[in-house]
Amino acid sequence: MNVILLDNVENLGNIGDLVTVKPGFGRNFLLPQGKAALATPANIKAIEARRAELEKAAAEELAAAKKRAAAINGTELVIQANAGSEDKLFGSVGPIDIEKAFEAVQIDVQRSEIRMPEGPIHTLGEYPIGIHLHPQVDAEVIVRVVAED
Repeated sequence: MNVILLDNVENLGNIGDLVTVKPGFGRNFLLPQGKAALATPANIKAIEARRAELEKAAAEELAAAKKRAAAINGTELVIQANAGSEDKLFGSVGPIDIEKAFEAVQIDVQRSEIRMPEGPIHTLGEYPIGIHLHPQVDAEVIVRVVAED
């Protein structure tokens, strides 16, 4: 399936690129979310006419993501968790808990933006957690898991 990208899509391409994707990815993700349009001759002409407008919107989105990253970078979140002997948690600390900790300090971060490549946290300590705000912008916070009193 050939589509024209209306937005920068990570690992796929930039605005205005003509790319070939699997039909399911195009039908179920790119087209419904407005990230792409079918590559018909009429759509190609329309996209070329709107290219400057789309690039301006993408630049504004990137600037907003950089501003959010500046506010988030270096933030230290403290999460209290129930822990047993040897600093092992009863349960784990995952993206939901980190999202709630961000809400407590009044910073807007969505659960889908939180990156935990090693998976949930199972022991007390400090952990660097990545926040993926935009395909070109990432931030990092320190999550300190402490025992509940």
